[in-house]
Amino acid sequence: MSLQSAQQFVLGFWDNKPIEFEQVEENLSSDGGLIAFYQLDQKLGWTKSLANLISDPRSDPTHTALSIVRQRIFGIIAGYEDQNDHDSLRSDPVFKLIAEQSPDGDDLASQPTISRLENSVTAGDLLKMEDWFIDRFVESFTEEPNELTLDIDTFDDPAHGNQQLVLFHGFYNQYQYQVRAITCAENDMIVLPSLLFGSAHASLGAADDLARVIEKIRQRFPHVTIHVRADSGFAVPEMYDTLERLDGVLYSIGYQMNARVKRESSELLQQSVAAFESSGESQRNFLLLDYRAKGWPRSRSIVVKCEVQSQGTNRRAVVTNRPGVSVCPGGVYDEYADRGESENRNKELKCELCCDRLSDHRYMANLFRVMMHSVAANLLVRIRQIVERVPEIDEFANAEIPLEAQSPGVKRRHHTRRRRRDPLGEGHACTWRTHVIKVACRVIVRTRRVRVQFSSSWPWANHLGRVADLLSGYARPDLNSA
Repeated sequence: MSLQSAQQFVLGFWDNKPIEFEQVEENLSSDGGLIAFYQLDQKLGWTKSLANLISDPRSDPTHTALSIVRQRIFGIIAGYEDQNDHDSLRSDPVFKLIAEQSPDGDDLASQPTISRLENSVTAGDLLKMEDWFIDRFVESFTEEPNELTLDIDTFDDPAHGNQQLVLFHGFYNQYQYQVRAITCAENDMIVLPSLLFGSAHASLGAADDLARVIEKIRQRFPHVTIHVRADSGFAVPEMYDTLERLDGVLYSIGYQMNARVKRESSELLQQSVAAFESSGESQRNFLLLDYRAKGWPRSRSIVVKCEVQSQGTNRRAVVTNRPGVSVCPGGVYDEYADRGESENRNKELKCELCCDRLSDHRYMANLFRVMMHSVAANLLVRIRQIVERVPEIDEFANAEIPLEAQSPGVKRRHHTRRRRRDPLGEGHACTWRTHVIKVACRVIVRTRRVRVQFSSSWPWANHLGRVADLLSGYARPDLNSA
């Protein structure tokens, strides 16, 4: 039974009759399509294996760790990022089904119970969860890929309480945490999430995290080429040294424009300005520097982009060990710039799946929250891959030229048309909520089946039907045969 008291209120009139709203104690839910994500999780076994890593200190719990983890992860997917939401959702029949309980049975865990479990997670549990994330990423490939691109980046989480390790960051001008994620450009998965204290440098421990991930990948795929991309916040000697020590690892890392780089690229910038003034056309030129900073054991390649357009000039630099940089520095820079797509994954994680909702007092509880939000993001990624409709390459662009090598404008048009043609495969969390998850339904339990009934006038029924058909035919890859 819901902890909320039943409400009744009037909103407007029809045919001179008041329209009354009333809450009823029936097996009704507003999130019927969420069962599709539960079906995927059943095949992947993610929430079960994650919950098994928690050293639950409760001697005889009424609500298992698995039940609570599922409440939280599936609640995040549906847009309920706060623990308090579950004081109402604990009575929801769909959430009960996901927790493998009868819709007519007892209610699920309340907010205090959920909070106690989150705060009971230990440092040892979290270390095992980090390995769990890397393992789930590695096993997502059924055959050895030729190359993998790992992007690493951070985003801020403003804090409004006295959480442990919340500190003031001068750049963001706020008290905060920093969430850092390693993501994969080939399949959009979050490979390894982490949580930094508020004033930490973005690169703190980043080289070690990347080394752990790369070593795990190498154990399964010894011949894959790995490319690491990061912005200038990760341009530190430890990062270069670590990546160069690992065999077969390429990197492209943003480099801060200092006085020396500006001086050595000033001539190219002036030439670009002159060409723009004479032709009126935007200019975009590149310079390759053999550069050795103080403290570097040897020189490294730096690509400098000098861009001039109607809005002004723009210079950017990238330090890289890509072998083709001397032949095509512009291509190496553009490949680095494509890491902007990984920032969209972080945007989804922060803004749509609310990974900045870290309001527990204990740091380790908040790191556990980051991991649950990241599992929700990866479930969304996997279900998108299952239902996506891959367009023909010549549908949007010149078939003779790979999409990656075409102009930024062509790439933008390609992605825009993909989203229009395939709203689920290209859809953000908000799209999945409106087109699949958020459908009012009645749950009826029979002896032989469970019926989930929804309105015949729901406009997105074909989307849910398509997802159900594709999920029913989806089988988790046989990892032993890969």
